Amino acid sequence: MVIYLFMPENVVGRGKVRATFNLPAELLEEARDTVVALAGPPYHLTLAKLVEQALRAELDRLRSERSGRLKHRQFPARSEPVRAGRPIG
Repeated sequence: MVIYLFMPENVVGRGKVRATFNLPAELLEEARDTVVALAGPPYHLTLAKLVEQALRAELDRLRSERSGRLKHRQFPARSEPVRAGRPIG
């Protein structure tokens, strides 16, 4: 999965920003089907809400896998811009 993030590097605060992702077509179709099926009560699910919840859950999982005193702590703030494009290696 290739992820492209387009957002100003100097964004401060907790506002929402736009992010663009390239995902496998079948994954996006399943997500859209799920959102349509769960759009009403009690979930009121949207695609943005599904993606936000999934990203938060994955970040929590990655933090919990760290060892020692770093376990469950946030990763350090980046000192360089996020690289866009295909991963190397």
